Amino acid sequence: MSTSAPMDRYFKISERGSTIGREVRGGFATFFAMAYIIVLNPIILGSAKDMYGHQLDGGQLVTATVLTAAFSTLLMGVIGNVPIALAAGLGVNTVVALQLAPRMSWPDAMGMVVLAGFVVMLLVATGLRERVMNAVPLGLRKGIAIGIGLFILLIGLVDSGFVTRMPDVAHTTVPLQLGTDGHLHGWPVLIFVIGVLLTLTLIIRKTPGAILISIVVMTLAAVAVQLITELPAAAWGLTVPEWPGNPVAAPDFGLVGQVSLFGGFGKVGVLTGILFVFTVLLSCFFDAMGTILGVGDEAKLTKPDGTFPGINRVLFVDGLAVASGGATSSSATTCFVESTAGVGEGARTGLANVVTGGLFTVSLFLTPLATMVPSQAATPALVAVGFLILAGSVRDIDWGDFTIAVPAFLAMVMMPFTYSITNGIGIGFVAFAVLRLATGRGREVPAAMYVVSAVFVFYYAMPALGLT
Repeated sequence: MSTSAPMDRYFKISERGSTIGREVRGGFATFFAMAYIIVLNPIILGSAKDMYGHQLDGGQLVTATVLTAAFSTLLMGVIGNVPIALAAGLGVNTVVALQLAPRMSWPDAMGMVVLAGFVVMLLVATGLRERVMNAVPLGLRKGIAIGIGLFILLIGLVDSGFVTRMPDVAHTTVPLQLGTDGHLHGWPVLIFVIGVLLTLTLIIRKTPGAILISIVVMTLAAVAVQLITELPAAAWGLTVPEWPGNPVAAPDFGLVGQVSLFGGFGKVGVLTGILFVFTVLLSCFFDAMGTILGVGDEAKLTKPDGTFPGINRVLFVDGLAVASGGATSSSATTCFVESTAGVGEGARTGLANVVTGGLFTVSLFLTPLATMVPSQAATPALVAVGFLILAGSVRDIDWGDFTIAVPAFLAMVMMPFTYSITNGIGIGFVAFAVLRLATGRGREVPAAMYVVSAVFVFYYAMPALGLT
């Protein structure tokens, strides 16, 4: 009997028309397509401060990001048996960095993420997750996804220095400007611009691992520029691109377990805390559900009627991944659409995830290489991801039905314009409920949407009511 027979039976490799070779190639492809998160997540979380002015350590963030990605991806492969890898979600980590952390301590903020993961698992166990998802119309879900994409795009432009905040002393109503003085100049900005063009070119040419290739190439270019020009550290911002003395180092697990489950409620109040958890929950819901169904369909794992066999196991692992991300301080972990790179290589089972998770595990010992990447080399990925989210969602909105189109539009523009994902979701929900009622279509709105909309209305009215 072949030594691969037990593996074949467990992962159903032959049954799904795949081979061990295809699964291995798919696992490598997925890793290289999504490995950019090792760099981006620490940059996003490490650039923010909590209410006490504390920042998370970059090296520890790399370890936490890689550890959680490895654990969640392996778990999804072994339990869910699907080729869907997981890592820190780009939309959710922005919520944690820019909305939660400034109002509380980092352990408090990560506690909110853990609670959101617990709620996801509870909803899966009770069968409510799919019902809650069905309560939000597709068009509004797509609007929220686009809003997160635009928000990610704005973060990339700001973190790279391509766009900066207009100082209040300028006495202007214009909040942002090009570069630092209305003009683009300097090597770091040039690295970013070339990085954006390179990333988008590789994506258009369907180059496997396009984002990772761009990050590596532009990092090497930044290292060369710094070596020749010896620019001051301030010119690069967070990270100066200098080659580490030793590219291999032991991982630093200092952030693992630094969590306060309920401390955040004491800082922001019960209602605001619940809404924060709800925001993380919604971001994880929409991101994971769309990715799971999309990748599952491409891998031909869904039935003709659209159902996904074993989806409850997949959804439960997704909820556990959210909680584990908070427990390691790497933010909520979610399913990555880059898993389609592995599916394109032939992956059809969880064995591909075992390979991807194994490669993440090896990456634990390469922290110095990850922490030498400057923002200008990594943030082009945010621009590209923002575009891909928009391109993949905008066509699914029914622009002819204004009761859907207007809420979706408000959700997508309010996120970047107010620098808040919570505001975009809340305004979109309230607008949908009000417009359907005003046009005599109130019965078409699920009860859950009315409840959530009422909570958001109360949240926005709290300052006027003297409750904040």
